[in-house]
Amino acid sequence: MAQHNDRGNEAERLAAEWLVAKGYEFIQSNYRYRHAEIDLIMKYKGILIFVEIKFRSGTGYGFAEEFVDYKKSELIISAADHYVHEKDWHKDIRFDIIAVYKDQKGNVSFKHFEDAFY
Repeated sequence: MAQHNDRGNEAERLAAEWLVAKGYEFIQSNYRYRHAEIDLIMKYKGILIFVEIKFRSGTGYGFAEEFVDYKKSELIISAADHYVHEKDWHKDIRFDIIAVYKDQKGNVSFKHFEDAFY
């Protein structure tokens, strides 16, 4: 597996642990529908949350959250729509972005963008 995939998987694991520590309930990771993938599906206060994780080891090429463009959000929304119908979910949903940053010393930090798109 490519190194960027390893880093992405690690970022998803760290973000899931971080969200669980904040009171979120882990539902599923890497949900796929056609050409789309939802990194994490979580629940919080009765809301089903679809989370896109973006990892960066620096901001030289831009902030992580800037890499969720219109096309990416449309793919995530499509997969989420399929998941909602598949699970017969009738309550609120939300789309979040978690930016995971790792500095040169290995310290990890998170930026959470709630209700980032829809």
